Amino acid sequence: MTESGTVYSIILAFLFAIVAGLVGSISHVALPGLGLAFLFHFNPLLGGGATLFLGTLLIWKLQRNESFSTEVAIGVVFAGSVAIGAALTPTEDLVDAFFGKFEQISGFTFIIGVLAVALIVFFIFRYKSALILNLFSPELAAATGINLNRLNLLFLLSFSLTVLIGLRFMGALLAGALIIVPAATGRRLSNSIGVFLLASTLASVLAVGIGFLINTYVFRSLSIAPTIVIVSVLLFCLSLFWPKT
Repeated sequence: MTESGTVYSIILAFLFAIVAGLVGSISHVALPGLGLAFLFHFNPLLGGGATLFLGTLLIWKLQRNESFSTEVAIGVVFAGSVAIGAALTPTEDLVDAFFGKFEQISGFTFIIGVLAVALIVFFIFRYKSALILNLFSPELAAATGINLNRLNLLFLLSFSLTVLIGLRFMGALLAGALIIVPAATGRRLSNSIGVFLLASTLASVLAVGIGFLINTYVFRSLSIAPTIVIVSVLLFCLSLFWPKT
């Protein structure tokens, strides 16, 4: 679970600046796949991963159309995904689909998670300069020879993979919160990209770790995903008292 918090924080620093308040919307694209998984009793990560991948490709395709902005593309896919997911998911499984459920993972699943984390970290640090340039001046990025369509696709796929890593225990509704809130905390505490990444990482890992401890030893009746998000929001509130440099 801690590995999820770490990788969330790495990709969230860029994501916060690029799509800000819409980051949670992409995580909802997993809902139809989760609904099918609960309905036909197969691994929810397979269903969620499939629809995340397809939804990401659809968002990328829509945003390439000059008449659609990224926000519009995400909004359309978000609305459709929530409606289809709610219709497909059995009533008794809606809570797990929306808010996640903590359960033990196998050694194989853990290894797959570590490899996914390594892939995301490699992408972020490999394309860090291109991502920053694309953020501030897409025209200049294109002029330097950067393939913006491919870069945007790889970034969206990396984000979807990040969501998938924590999807089972965070759920489709709260997965985005573990991305945007620590990023907001990091932005509040930093004045450079390096400090931003470090502060976001610490905020995310602390939220996951403290939330897990509270859920395990104090409030055992609480679901772990809401607990983690509450801790993350409290950390952000504390950051408001930190003097801005």
